[in-house]
Amino acid sequence: MIDVQISALEVLGTDNRHDTAAVASGLAQVAQAVEAAGYDRIWYAEHHRSPSAVDFPPPVMVAHIAAATSRIRVGSGGVMAPNHAPVIVGEQFRSLERLYPGRVDLGIGRGPGTPDTAYAKAMRWGGDPATDGEYRAAVKIILDDIRQGPTVPQPWLLASSTNGALLAAELGLPMAFAYHIRPHNAAEAIDRYREAFSPSEWSTEPRVQLSVTVACADTEERAAALIRPIEIVMAGVMTGSGPREFLDPELASRYAFTSSEQDALRALRGSQVHGAPDAVASQLDALVSRFAADEMTIFCPIVNPSGRIRSYQLVATQVPAASSAVAR
Repeated sequence: MIDVQISALEVLGTDNRHDTAAVASGLAQVAQAVEAAGYDRIWYAEHHRSPSAVDFPPPVMVAHIAAATSRIRVGSGGVMAPNHAPVIVGEQFRSLERLYPGRVDLGIGRGPGTPDTAYAKAMRWGGDPATDGEYRAAVKIILDDIRQGPTVPQPWLLASSTNGALLAAELGLPMAFAYHIRPHNAAEAIDRYREAFSPSEWSTEPRVQLSVTVACADTEERAAALIRPIEIVMAGVMTGSGPREFLDPELASRYAFTSSEQDALRALRGSQVHGAPDAVASQLDALVSRFAADEMTIFCPIVNPSGRIRSYQLVATQVPAASSAVAR
Protein backbone atom coordinates (compact mmCIF):
# COMPACT_ATOMS: atom_id res chain seq x y z
CA MET A 1 0.00 0.00 0.00
CA ILE A 2 1.15 3.54 -0.73
CA ASP A 3 2.26 5.25 2.45
CA VAL A 4 3.70 8.51 1.15
CA GLN A 5 2.36 11.99 0.60
CA ILE A 6 0.63 12.49 -2.77
CA SER A 7 0.89 15.72 -4.79
CA ALA A 8 -0.73 17.10 -7.96
CA LEU A 9 0.55 19.54 -10.61
CA GLU A 10 -1.88 22.05 -12.11
CA VAL A 11 -1.02 23.29 -15.59
CA LEU A 12 -4.09 23.30 -17.83
CA GLY A 13 -6.70 25.13 -15.79
CA THR A 14 -9.76 24.70 -18.02
CA ASP A 15 -10.96 23.38 -21.33
CA ASN A 16 -11.37 27.00 -22.50
CA ARG A 17 -7.97 28.48 -21.75
CA HIS A 18 -8.77 31.74 -23.59
CA ASP A 19 -11.61 32.60 -21.21
CA THR A 20 -9.79 34.19 -18.27
CA ALA A 21 -12.76 34.09 -15.92
CA ALA A 22 -13.36 30.41 -16.69
CA VAL A 23 -9.68 29.62 -16.17
CA ALA A 24 -9.58 31.36 -12.79
CA SER A 25 -12.83 29.73 -11.67
CA GLY A 26 -11.78 26.27 -12.87
CA LEU A 27 -8.41 26.45 -11.11
CA ALA A 28 -10.03 27.53 -7.85
CA GLN A 29 -12.63 24.74 -8.07
CA VAL A 30 -9.94 22.13 -8.59
CA ALA A 31 -7.90 23.47 -5.66
CA GLN A 32 -10.91 23.50 -3.36
CA ALA A 33 -11.81 19.94 -4.32
CA VAL A 34 -8.22 18.78 -3.82
CA GLU A 35 -8.15 20.42 -0.40
CA ALA A 36 -11.44 18.75 0.53
CA ALA A 37 -10.04 15.39 -0.58
CA GLY A 38 -7.29 15.75 2.03
CA TYR A 39 -4.31 16.73 -0.10
CA ASP A 40 -1.60 18.77 1.56
CA ARG A 41 -0.12 20.81 -1.34
CA ILE A 42 -1.08 22.23 -4.70
CA TRP A 43 1.60 23.58 -7.02
CA TYR A 44 1.48 25.59 -10.26
CA ALA A 45 3.94 25.42 -13.12
CA GLU A 46 5.44 28.35 -15.03
CA HIS A 47 4.49 28.35 -18.71
CA HIS A 48 4.67 31.05 -21.37
CA ARG A 49 3.11 31.18 -24.83
CA SER A 50 2.26 27.49 -24.91
CA PRO A 51 -0.79 26.38 -26.92
CA SER A 52 -1.45 23.69 -24.32
CA ALA A 53 -0.92 25.43 -20.95
CA VAL A 54 -2.31 28.38 -19.03
CA ASP A 55 0.24 31.19 -18.74
CA PHE A 56 -0.60 32.58 -15.29
CA PRO A 57 2.71 33.18 -13.44
CA PRO A 58 3.12 30.99 -10.34
CA PRO A 59 3.20 33.87 -7.81
CA VAL A 60 -0.14 35.09 -9.19
CA MET A 61 -1.61 31.60 -8.94
CA VAL A 62 -0.29 31.09 -5.41
CA ALA A 63 -2.02 34.29 -4.27
CA HIS A 64 -5.25 33.42 -6.12
CA ILE A 65 -5.47 29.85 -4.80
CA ALA A 66 -4.31 30.60 -1.25
CA ALA A 67 -7.14 33.15 -1.03
CA ALA A 68 -9.65 30.59 -2.32
CA THR A 69 -8.60 27.85 0.15
CA SER A 70 -7.96 27.65 3.87
CA ARG A 71 -5.52 24.86 4.73
CA ILE A 72 -3.72 23.45 1.74
CA ARG A 73 -0.11 24.47 1.04
CA VAL A 74 0.22 26.36 -2.25
CA GLY A 75 3.38 26.74 -4.29
CA SER A 76 5.28 26.89 -7.54
CA GLY A 77 6.19 23.80 -9.45
CA GLY A 78 8.14 25.74 -10.34
CA VAL A 79 9.41 29.26 -10.80
CA MET A 80 12.06 29.18 -13.56
CA ALA A 81 14.97 31.07 -11.97
CA PRO A 82 16.75 32.11 -15.22
CA ASN A 83 13.63 34.04 -16.31
CA HIS A 84 13.59 36.39 -13.33
CA ALA A 85 15.78 38.58 -11.15
CA PRO A 86 16.50 36.30 -8.18
CA VAL A 87 15.82 38.98 -5.55
CA ILE A 88 12.38 39.60 -7.06
CA VAL A 89 11.54 35.88 -6.82
CA GLY A 90 12.62 35.95 -3.19
CA GLU A 91 10.63 39.10 -2.48
CA GLN A 92 7.48 37.71 -4.11
CA PHE A 93 7.53 34.51 -2.11
CA ARG A 94 8.50 36.25 1.13
CA SER A 95 5.45 38.44 0.60
CA LEU A 96 3.21 35.46 -0.12
CA GLU A 97 4.47 33.76 3.04
CA ARG A 98 3.63 36.86 5.07
CA LEU A 99 0.12 36.88 3.62
CA TYR A 100 -0.40 33.12 4.09
CA PRO A 101 2.07 32.05 6.82
CA GLY A 102 2.95 28.37 6.87
CA ARG A 103 1.22 27.65 3.57
CA VAL A 104 3.69 28.66 0.83
CA ASP A 105 6.12 26.42 -1.08
CA LEU A 106 8.77 27.73 -3.47
CA GLY A 107 9.75 25.19 -6.11
CA ILE A 108 12.67 26.49 -8.19
CA GLY A 109 13.54 25.20 -11.66
CA ARG A 110 15.88 25.95 -14.54
CA GLY A 111 13.95 25.32 -17.78
CA PRO A 112 12.68 28.16 -19.98
CA GLY A 113 9.01 27.35 -19.43
CA THR A 114 8.19 28.08 -23.06
CA PRO A 115 8.55 26.47 -26.49
CA ASP A 116 9.03 29.97 -27.96
CA THR A 117 12.79 30.53 -28.10
CA ALA A 118 12.43 34.23 -28.99
CA TYR A 119 10.19 34.79 -25.97
CA ALA A 120 12.60 32.88 -23.74
CA LYS A 121 15.39 35.16 -24.89
CA ALA A 122 13.22 38.24 -24.36
CA MET A 123 12.56 37.20 -20.74
CA ARG A 124 16.34 37.23 -20.24
CA TRP A 125 16.66 40.71 -21.81
CA GLY A 126 18.27 39.16 -24.87
CA GLY A 127 20.73 37.10 -22.87
CA ASP A 128 21.81 33.54 -23.57
CA PRO A 129 20.51 30.58 -21.52
CA ALA A 130 21.87 30.50 -17.98
CA THR A 131 25.09 28.58 -17.38
CA ASP A 132 25.37 26.08 -14.55
CA GLY A 133 27.22 28.68 -12.49
CA GLU A 134 24.66 31.39 -13.14
CA TYR A 135 21.79 29.10 -12.20
CA ARG A 136 23.54 27.98 -9.01
CA ALA A 137 24.17 31.62 -8.07
CA ALA A 138 20.52 32.57 -8.74
CA VAL A 139 19.21 29.76 -6.51
CA LYS A 140 21.54 30.81 -3.70
CA ILE A 141 20.40 34.43 -3.97
CA ILE A 142 16.75 33.35 -3.79
CA LEU A 143 17.45 31.23 -0.71
CA ASP A 144 19.33 34.08 0.96
CA ASP A 145 16.45 36.44 0.28
CA ILE A 146 13.62 34.26 1.63
CA ARG A 147 15.53 33.84 4.91
CA GLN A 148 14.74 37.46 5.73
CA GLY A 149 11.02 37.04 6.41
CA PRO A 150 9.46 36.41 9.82
CA THR A 151 8.46 32.97 8.52
CA VAL A 152 9.99 31.26 5.52
CA PRO A 153 8.40 29.57 2.48
CA GLN A 154 9.53 25.97 2.04
CA PRO A 155 12.02 25.79 -0.87
CA TRP A 156 12.29 22.79 -3.21
CA LEU A 157 14.60 22.33 -6.17
CA LEU A 158 13.05 20.90 -9.33
CA ALA A 159 15.29 18.49 -11.23
CA SER A 160 15.13 16.28 -14.30
CA SER A 161 18.82 15.29 -14.48
CA THR A 162 21.79 14.41 -12.30
CA ASN A 163 23.05 18.01 -12.52
CA GLY A 164 19.89 19.34 -10.88
CA ALA A 165 19.91 16.50 -8.35
CA LEU A 166 23.50 17.24 -7.33
CA LEU A 167 22.72 20.95 -6.87
CA ALA A 168 19.78 20.04 -4.63
CA ALA A 169 22.08 17.74 -2.64
CA GLU A 170 24.79 20.39 -2.32
CA LEU A 171 22.33 23.00 -1.05
CA GLY A 172 20.52 20.56 1.23
CA LEU A 173 17.18 21.12 -0.49
CA PRO A 174 14.25 18.73 -0.90
CA MET A 175 14.15 17.62 -4.54
CA ALA A 176 11.11 17.37 -6.80
CA PHE A 177 12.09 15.08 -9.68
CA ALA A 178 10.23 15.40 -12.98
CA TYR A 179 9.68 11.71 -13.70
CA HIS A 180 6.76 12.71 -15.93
CA ILE A 181 9.23 14.48 -18.24
CA ARG A 182 12.45 12.42 -18.02
CA PRO A 183 11.71 9.03 -16.46
CA HIS A 184 14.93 7.53 -17.84
CA ASN A 185 17.00 9.94 -15.70
CA ALA A 186 15.21 9.21 -12.44
CA ALA A 187 17.12 6.26 -10.98
CA GLU A 188 20.61 7.70 -11.39
CA ALA A 189 19.60 11.24 -10.38
CA ILE A 190 17.80 10.12 -7.21
CA ASP A 191 20.67 7.82 -6.20
CA ARG A 192 23.24 10.58 -6.72
CA TYR A 193 21.08 13.03 -4.76
CA ARG A 194 20.87 10.73 -1.75
CA GLU A 195 24.57 9.86 -1.86
CA ALA A 196 25.71 13.50 -2.05
CA PHE A 197 23.09 15.13 0.21
CA SER A 198 24.40 17.67 2.71
CA PRO A 199 22.05 18.46 5.66
CA SER A 200 20.99 22.08 5.88
CA GLU A 201 18.54 24.45 7.50
CA TRP A 202 16.13 23.50 4.69
CA SER A 203 16.20 19.76 5.26
CA THR A 204 18.15 17.54 7.64
CA GLU A 205 17.91 14.54 5.31
CA PRO A 206 17.29 13.90 1.61
CA ARG A 207 13.65 14.19 0.60
CA VAL A 208 12.42 13.07 -2.83
CA GLN A 209 9.18 14.07 -4.48
CA LEU A 210 8.45 12.14 -7.69
CA SER A 211 6.21 13.79 -10.31
CA VAL A 212 4.15 11.31 -12.35
CA THR A 213 1.54 11.67 -15.10
CA VAL A 214 -1.69 10.13 -13.77
CA ALA A 215 -5.22 9.80 -15.13
CA CYS A 216 -7.60 7.92 -12.89
CA ALA A 217 -11.21 7.22 -13.86
CA ASP A 218 -13.94 4.75 -13.00
CA THR A 219 -12.90 2.48 -15.88
CA GLU A 220 -9.70 1.76 -17.81
CA GLU A 221 -11.40 2.83 -21.06
CA ARG A 222 -12.41 6.21 -19.63
CA ALA A 223 -8.92 6.82 -18.25
CA ALA A 224 -7.36 6.02 -21.63
CA ALA A 225 -9.73 8.48 -23.32
CA LEU A 226 -8.92 11.22 -20.79
CA ILE A 227 -5.16 10.87 -21.17
CA ARG A 228 -5.19 10.77 -24.99
CA PRO A 229 -5.14 14.59 -25.40
CA ILE A 230 -1.81 14.88 -23.53
CA GLU A 231 -0.43 12.06 -25.66
CA ILE A 232 -1.26 14.07 -28.77
CA VAL A 233 0.52 17.12 -27.33
CA MET A 234 3.56 15.09 -26.31
CA ALA A 235 3.69 13.32 -29.67
CA GLY A 236 4.13 16.70 -31.31
CA VAL A 237 6.88 17.70 -28.88
CA MET A 238 8.73 14.39 -29.14
CA THR A 239 8.70 14.25 -32.94
CA GLY A 240 9.73 17.89 -33.40
CA SER A 241 6.48 19.29 -34.77
CA GLY A 242 6.00 21.34 -31.59
CA PRO A 243 3.34 21.53 -28.88
CA ARG A 244 -0.33 21.61 -29.85
CA GLU A 245 -3.54 22.72 -28.23
CA PHE A 246 -5.28 20.21 -26.04
CA LEU A 247 -8.23 18.58 -27.76
CA ASP A 248 -11.31 17.50 -25.86
CA PRO A 249 -11.50 13.69 -25.48
CA GLU A 250 -14.06 13.30 -28.25
CA LEU A 251 -11.89 15.09 -30.83
CA ALA A 252 -8.79 13.35 -29.48
CA SER A 253 -10.40 9.95 -29.97
CA ARG A 254 -10.49 10.62 -33.73
CA TYR A 255 -6.84 11.69 -33.97
CA ALA A 256 -4.66 9.27 -35.95
CA PHE A 257 -1.06 9.04 -34.75
CA THR A 258 1.63 8.77 -37.39
CA SER A 259 4.04 5.84 -37.20
CA SER A 260 6.81 8.11 -35.85
CA GLU A 261 4.45 9.45 -33.18
CA GLN A 262 3.47 5.93 -32.16
CA ASP A 263 7.15 5.01 -31.82
CA ALA A 264 7.81 8.08 -29.68
CA LEU A 265 4.82 7.40 -27.43
CA ARG A 266 5.76 3.82 -26.57
CA ALA A 267 8.43 4.91 -24.09
CA LEU A 268 6.20 7.67 -22.70
CA ARG A 269 3.33 5.28 -22.02
CA GLY A 270 5.65 3.08 -20.01
CA SER A 271 6.09 5.85 -17.45
CA GLN A 272 2.46 7.01 -17.29
CA VAL A 273 -0.04 5.81 -14.71
CA HIS A 274 -3.64 5.53 -15.79
CA GLY A 275 -6.62 3.31 -15.31
CA ALA A 276 -9.27 2.45 -12.77
CA PRO A 277 -8.51 3.19 -9.08
CA ASP A 278 -7.13 -0.23 -8.13
CA ALA A 279 -4.78 -0.31 -11.11
CA VAL A 280 -3.58 3.24 -10.46
CA ALA A 281 -2.91 2.46 -6.80
CA SER A 282 -0.86 -0.59 -7.78
CA GLN A 283 1.20 1.36 -10.32
CA LEU A 284 1.86 4.24 -7.90
CA ASP A 285 2.81 1.79 -5.18
CA ALA A 286 5.35 0.18 -7.52
CA LEU A 287 6.91 3.57 -8.28
CA VAL A 288 7.08 4.49 -4.59
CA SER A 289 8.85 1.19 -3.87
CA ARG A 290 11.20 1.48 -6.84
CA PHE A 291 12.45 4.96 -5.97
CA ALA A 292 11.76 5.02 -2.20
CA ALA A 293 9.91 8.29 -2.82
CA ASP A 294 8.85 10.40 0.14
CA GLU A 295 6.12 12.16 -1.84
CA MET A 296 4.32 11.49 -5.11
CA THR A 297 3.28 14.43 -7.24
CA ILE A 298 0.38 13.85 -9.60
CA PHE A 299 0.40 15.63 -12.95
CA CYS A 300 -3.19 15.08 -14.06
CA PRO A 301 -3.36 16.31 -17.69
CA ILE A 302 -7.13 16.12 -18.08
CA VAL A 303 -8.32 19.20 -19.92
CA ASN A 304 -11.69 19.55 -18.19
CA PRO A 305 -11.58 20.64 -14.50
CA SER A 306 -14.36 18.23 -13.55
CA GLY A 307 -12.36 15.33 -14.98
CA ARG A 308 -9.25 16.40 -13.08
CA ILE A 309 -11.24 16.72 -9.86
CA ARG A 310 -12.64 13.22 -10.27
CA SER A 311 -9.17 11.82 -10.97
CA TYR A 312 -7.68 13.49 -7.88
CA GLN A 313 -10.57 12.27 -5.73
CA LEU A 314 -10.24 8.68 -6.96
CA VAL A 315 -6.49 8.68 -6.27
CA ALA A 316 -7.14 10.02 -2.75
CA THR A 317 -9.44 7.09 -1.99
CA GLN A 318 -6.58 4.69 -2.73
CA VAL A 319 -3.87 6.38 -0.68
CA PRO A 320 -3.76 5.85 3.11
CA ALA A 321 -1.65 9.01 3.47
CA ALA A 322 -4.05 11.16 1.47
CA SER A 323 -4.68 13.29 4.54
CA SER A 324 -1.13 14.58 4.06
CA ALA A 325 -1.04 14.53 0.28
CA VAL A 326 0.08 17.13 -2.24
CA ALA A 327 -1.67 18.44 -5.33
CA ARG A 328 0.49 20.16 -7.85
